[in-house]
Amino acid sequence: MQRRLLRGLAGALLTLLCMGLLSLRYHSGLFPQGVRVTPKPSPPSPGPPELQMHDIFIAIKTTWAFHHSRLELLLDTWVSRTREQTFVFTDSSDEGLQERLGRHLVVTNCSAEHSHPALSCKMAAEFDAFLASGLRWFCHVDDDNYVNPRALLQLLATFAPARDVYVGRPSLNRPIHASEPQPRNHTRLVQFWFATGGAGFCINRKLALKMVPWASGPRFVDTSTLIRLPDDCTVGYIIECKLGGRLQPSPLFHSHLETLQLLGAAQLPEQVTLSYGVFEGKLNVIKLQGPFSPEEDPSRFRSLHCLLFPDTPWCPQLVAR
Repeated sequence: MQRRLLRGLAGALLTLLCMGLLSLRYHSGLFPQGVRVTPKPSPPSPGPPELQMHDIFIAIKTTWAFHHSRLELLLDTWVSRTREQTFVFTDSSDEGLQERLGRHLVVTNCSAEHSHPALSCKMAAEFDAFLASGLRWFCHVDDDNYVNPRALLQLLATFAPARDVYVGRPSLNRPIHASEPQPRNHTRLVQFWFATGGAGFCINRKLALKMVPWASGPRFVDTSTLIRLPDDCTVGYIIECKLGGRLQPSPLFHSHLETLQLLGAAQLPEQVTLSYGVFEGKLNVIKLQGPFSPEEDPSRFRSLHCLLFPDTPWCPQLVAR
């Protein structure tokens, strides 16, 4: 009886073992040795998020003499729409400005002179502050510029994140020349394009990080001194001569050195920056009807702001309709 039971158990075990071997051979035939089942492909990693206004670092360069006559106008107009992204770089402390701007007022140790070293000192402070911010774009403007945040964002969003981007308005219709010192008291003539700081320009972080060996800390002033050119020229020199980059010219940036009245009213909302000033002995401003008179608004910035942002509380009610 026990022998029959043992033979039965042995037979059952043998049957199970054979089935297991057959199953293993079957699956091995489907997937040859060394081949693994390919998992489903994972979805591609998402690219950089869509560019937003809070990704842009806007630096305004100014000096103590223009705190009241120029800066207050900017704070009342376009800076009121970009306050969290905008930083003012100056050379002297100002209690009134400090109250309005808080940490967005940066008092540098730079001279108040309008000299190459003083201007380059402030540009270096702007550049370092941008690098520390971690933001995606650096945009420099002067204290006589109006920045249209919508047009600025629309322009910068057109550039692919993988590109090195340096965009602005060339100051000249030809490249500028400079003498670059070489070993053994030799010099090398170089030429490059640069965007005029008076109209504003923008650089993306990808390119800015490559500029660090010539532009961070005291090195920006050193580079400016080396080629004996001002701050905006130095930016172009670093990008084009040291990094092999290229200026992306844009007609949407404007300084007071061009005839601003040639811009039609219908074109104004498309412009990234505008300006005002005296050019060739005449007041140079955009041509815009109302809502403020030229006496009330000689720069035309308040009238422009009401055109772009009619919901501004101090804009005449007629414009808001």
